[in-house]
Amino acid sequence: MVRIEDLQVFVRAAETGSFSAAARELDLTPAVASAALKRLEAELQARLFIRSTRSLRLTSDGERYLAHARQALDALASGQEAIHRDKQRISGTLSLSMPSDLGRNQLMVWLDAFQQQYPAVNVQIRVSDRLADLYRQPVDIALRYGLLEDSSLIALPLVPDNRRVLVAAPDYLARHGAPQTPAQLRQHNCLRFVLNEVTHERWHFQLAEADHTVTIHGDRVSDDGEVVRRWALTGAGIAYKSRLDVLPDIRAGRLIALLPQYTTEAAPFYLICAHRLQLSPTVIALREHLQACFNTYLQPEPG
Repeated sequence: MVRIEDLQVFVRAAETGSFSAAARELDLTPAVASAALKRLEAELQARLFIRSTRSLRLTSDGERYLAHARQALDALASGQEAIHRDKQRISGTLSLSMPSDLGRNQLMVWLDAFQQQYPAVNVQIRVSDRLADLYRQPVDIALRYGLLEDSSLIALPLVPDNRRVLVAAPDYLARHGAPQTPAQLRQHNCLRFVLNEVTHERWHFQLAEADHTVTIHGDRVSDDGEVVRRWALTGAGIAYKSRLDVLPDIRAGRLIALLPQYTTEAAPFYLICAHRLQLSPTVIALREHLQACFNTYLQPEPG
């Protein structure tokens, strides 16, 4: 495999007619420059220079190879310039809305990493489980769950196959036992969630193509998804949460997934904007960054 550094030594030595001059320009010692040329000649199985104590000139093979070496270095320089130019374009202020639980516990960390990679980007964040009005509110994009009711919006999938999961803390299960069917949830304290003034208290499950819908009850209800998750962690009851919200808790054993044999409600996660003109290089870069973060986040743990 030809090294870039070896090509640089070869080209500069050919252009200056001196190993010493090439080494100085590249901030190398003459010995390092000489070793680079030897590696390149060994890789090519060809002699590139005729050396004497006072002169350095290209062989016929060296003359033929010089044009290709210059072209390769020019292509690499152009690629680096393109990346730098793209990073400069990824800039400006980005206003976004995100759900409370996933937003505070995962997305904020990933956004910090995004800004470290693209320091010219400023972010304005709204953390709320209320659905942002992308036409009326000063929000460029929304990161949110659920299928779109407004077909005019642009939705880019981040985790399209995400679903809800029924969870409870080990302490709660030790005191009350685990439900074996959705119908048995009526005998448990269920932690309800309010979205846009509507209480999510009809929980849906499916088994062997049969639908199982149960109206649940409980002594706690909140319009903040993180509050519901914290109640579940304290053993206050059973929650029906997005798997993305509780995956670290399940892996750590803080929460136990219940009724795994049932198919649960879909909860796809999207990046949403009002129109395609808002898909700027910054938004596209953010989407790619979040997609990579989710891919890593959802990887099964070793063992």
